[in-house]
Amino acid sequence: MIAGLKPYAEVKDSGVEWLGAVPAHWQIVPAFVAYRPHEIRNVGMVEKTVLSLSYGRIVVKPEEKLRGLVPESFETYQIVDPGNIIVRTTDLQNDRNSLRIGHAKNRGIITSAYMCLETTSQVENEFGYQYLNAYDLLKIIYGYGSGLRQNLDFKDIKRMPVLLPPKEEQAAIVRFLDHADRRIRRAIAAKQKLIQLLEEQKQVIIHRAVTRGLDPDVRLKHSGVEWLGDVPEHWVVSKIRHFAHIGNGSTPSRGRVDYWKDGSFPWLNSSVANQKVVSDSDQFVTAVALRECHLPVLEPGCVLVAITGQGKTRGKAALLAFDATINQHLAYISVHKKQVLPAFVQLALTAGYKALRSISNDSGSTKGALTCADLRHFKVPLPAIPEQHEIVRFMDSETASIEPAIERAGDEIDLLREYRTRLIADVVTGKLDVREAAARLPDSPEPELADEALDTEDGDASLDEVIAEDEAA
Repeated sequence: MIAGLKPYAEVKDSGVEWLGAVPAHWQIVPAFVAYRPHEIRNVGMVEKTVLSLSYGRIVVKPEEKLRGLVPESFETYQIVDPGNIIVRTTDLQNDRNSLRIGHAKNRGIITSAYMCLETTSQVENEFGYQYLNAYDLLKIIYGYGSGLRQNLDFKDIKRMPVLLPPKEEQAAIVRFLDHADRRIRRAIAAKQKLIQLLEEQKQVIIHRAVTRGLDPDVRLKHSGVEWLGDVPEHWVVSKIRHFAHIGNGSTPSRGRVDYWKDGSFPWLNSSVANQKVVSDSDQFVTAVALRECHLPVLEPGCVLVAITGQGKTRGKAALLAFDATINQHLAYISVHKKQVLPAFVQLALTAGYKALRSISNDSGSTKGALTCADLRHFKVPLPAIPEQHEIVRFMDSETASIEPAIERAGDEIDLLREYRTRLIADVVTGKLDVREAAARLPDSPEPELADEALDTEDGDASLDEVIAEDEAA
């Protein structure tokens, strides 16, 4: 797609190091010429449609998901109109992975912890969004934060350089990027579907091994547990509390510099539960935080379970491979290793994922979350230690081809996303001229992807945590 594109013939120095040379006929203006704040509080509850920023998309939040991580009154939220650009402006120094820019398609309300902008008459609305999107994708936006939590306000970005092509050229850029984005998203959706099928295949193998064992001729008995069904008659079915200690962590105050600055002890959030084995961390706390916030010091072999999150993360379990601590959105299961293998417990919880999700969706006031009590009373099958070893080895062998295939598809998705990032950045900053390419595009655009086929990441576990902290602040 990029192969046929050429740079502009005439360029000038932008005077901005990261922008470099830009088309000679483009204007360079401060951000306040292109954007202005759109600040309307939802006083009197005039709007009730709740919106959410989910991996770079502004989506309507279903009513059944309005639980747990919400304020007492939505009057504290701000009103969003179609075309508004939403910027998640908080916690810049601690979360450098999430996409922070979204483009509203619906009228509704969103947390006031976010910045809501509208474009001025000099800017095509979609171009204005794509320009800030490029700042976000390239992580340039992180340089504009201020304060202990590196928060953004419009005053921080109002003199940020913005490139303005002529309006007809802005329209051509939007047309080209929309076409390119649809093609890339379709390719990503196909890879995501492959991953889903492989994960389902793996889940079936795990469930069979954990609930029936490896002997096809073994005599069975009813377990008394719905999700388990029949199990080998010589197995025990036990509540987790009978063979493990269960607890969870916390988030040290972001306002306490001595809790985070120069921290060296790994601190994990619930996004790590999407891994089979957790082997590293990108956030660290200090010894002062460990001591004063009473954070648990976990050893290798603990099983971590995500207990909150609106996406697929809630209910997932991973095995910890190094000393670390956790936040309040993760629970830990520290097993008595003479009785039970941690790796087998992780497999058992993976097999029971749907049951854990069901429990978390039907827990009264804690609806939408698991509790440590839920995990203590959750029943899992327990063969003898030698058989646990056999099942763990069998699963390592059976998934030896499936897991690399999932990893390859994930790597290909990452490459497609990197390609899209580079393409958007090069086009909106004037490194590639797309005017001719846009003029050759068909008049009828390709149909929109269904919601389930959109390019998304299951990053909403950690994002929900940040939103909850923002709204509690």
